[in-house]
Amino acid sequence: MSPRHVTSIDDLSLEEIGSIFFLAEKYLRELAEPNIPYRVSMSTNACTGSVLATLFYEPSTRTRLSFESAMLRLGGQVISSADPMASSAAKGEGLADTIRMASAYADVLVLRHPREGAARFAAEYASVPVINAGDGAHEHPTQTLCDLFTILRERGTLNSLTVALLGDLKGGRTAHSLAYALARHGANILLMPATGMEFPDHVASRLQDAFDYQYLEASSLQGADDRITGAFVPKGATVRRFAAIDVLYVTRFQKERSAATAPDYPRVNAAFLASQHFHNTLVLHPLPRVGELDPGFDRDARAGYFRQASYGVPVRMALITFLLKGDAKGIGSEVSAGRTSDDVACGNANCISRDAGEPATSPKLELLPSDPPRLRCLYCDHEVPAA
Repeated sequence: MSPRHVTSIDDLSLEEIGSIFFLAEKYLRELAEPNIPYRVSMSTNACTGSVLATLFYEPSTRTRLSFESAMLRLGGQVISSADPMASSAAKGEGLADTIRMASAYADVLVLRHPREGAARFAAEYASVPVINAGDGAHEHPTQTLCDLFTILRERGTLNSLTVALLGDLKGGRTAHSLAYALARHGANILLMPATGMEFPDHVASRLQDAFDYQYLEASSLQGADDRITGAFVPKGATVRRFAAIDVLYVTRFQKERSAATAPDYPRVNAAFLASQHFHNTLVLHPLPRVGELDPGFDRDARAGYFRQASYGVPVRMALITFLLKGDAKGIGSEVSAGRTSDDVACGNANCISRDAGEPATSPKLELLPSDPPRLRCLYCDHEVPAA
């Protein structure tokens, strides 16, 4: 049987996400520290004998450590390549060969890579499950699982919420994955981008085409905060008045993916959140923060970001268990069905298919049922006009 991969949040059905959250709750209930109910402090033998490999081509603190902690808490073992300059990548080894090799050493691979679509590319060469821990500005599905789990625990539901996304919505992969997941739960997605950092076209297109959402200009949003530039809402929805915001999701400026500067980047503090819209808002942040979220707000009852980070361990424990011991059948991301093209390249210069160091990679695009016709890259989701 082919291994199951999680390279996009859409690789998991809503039922599967529910099963993962049920198991995460079980781990919290049975293994959490008594006085800190969101921190797992004990271990189980659910994955004894299994090995997890973390392959990180970009820096990480929370994601890598929480995955490694999760596997150790499950009774498994961890091997890690956390510095590409200390691996064979520094000698010019391509990702495909690294994945082939690592598949022989571990039972599940956790990959972070600067190239968009790298996780889906890796899944083509892996003989064990691949988990995307962030691929360029594309997606970060396991962060979204942590985000959703936090929202569910603190809001009691994931359905039909009003969620504002603030900051770098262009380079922020966590915001992309979260938007797709929220759309599957019928959320109103309010946009508060920093100047020039709006959603990329392919993210907006996917929300509209894949999830049947519509974009509304700020002028049509009655009662919305005046810092909101627009919203994606379910098509046909009649409610246009947003008196309260259930969740504010703050993101940092992704300076590593941009040549621009951000002198007017929004800063969230008590004054920013003083309006009635934010009276009972849950404030989340995938972290790290670099000035956009005031530490003085940390003790506010609305601040949920450190609990959100702590949930990374039980959620990732549940995901690992699901993939290795659960009913995770089939392939999460299948790209082989795409149209291989030697004459049409992906329009995204940072796509893995444009990486000269991966000579085996060819563009793979699918024709979308759109007018005018467009091709979507099956690695990074960027779109190009069809010839």
